Amino acid sequence: MSDSPGSSPRIGRTPATTHGELSHVALTLFLERGFDNTTVEEVAAAAGISRRTLFRYFASKNDLPWGDFDHLLETMRAHLSDIDRRRPLAEALRQAIIDFNRYPEHELPFHRGRMNLLLNVPSLTAHSTLRYAAWRQVIAEYVGERRGEHVDALTPQAVAWACLGLCLSAYEQWLAHEDQDLIVLLESAFSTAESVFGALSGEP
Repeated sequence: MSDSPGSSPRIGRTPATTHGELSHVALTLFLERGFDNTTVEEVAAAAGISRRTLFRYFASKNDLPWGDFDHLLETMRAHLSDIDRRRPLAEALRQAIIDFNRYPEHELPFHRGRMNLLLNVPSLTAHSTLRYAAWRQVIAEYVGERRGEHVDALTPQAVAWACLGLCLSAYEQWLAHEDQDLIVLLESAFSTAESVFGALSGEP
């Protein structure tokens, strides 16, 4: 993949060279101009790097809003693995998923913009499905391991889908009401599910 003439690093500026920095640059442009109206070349130029370098960090334009999502999934997988097995399954999942969605205060505007794009831009929704599938896989693996079931069995998959639904319902409320706290909404979503369906015991 060749560099385009207009994507050379700008002189006199420090180039963005981490997944987080590049994602922030891209999000700023996507929110200002619209995702579909922003080119990869424009993102690379704004980041002070070449088009070729950008693609070393992100496989496609659709990956840019997600930041270093693969690393975050590995962090959540490790977090789940470290949780005391004596804790009920529902409680362990709740803790890990809430922690996965914690962001520093200064990151929240970027995260809000990111989720607005991922949930509302049609050209991103298909790609988001693939990312959500990877997220669900981490949950299903943990549930299957705890229950002694295959990852593709009904219960691990049902729990993974349910957890994703709870998170997305909380995010929809958060995006619709800027005065709401994301973590409080996530906690409320999980509490509501537990009260309606009953907490999962974690045992077959």
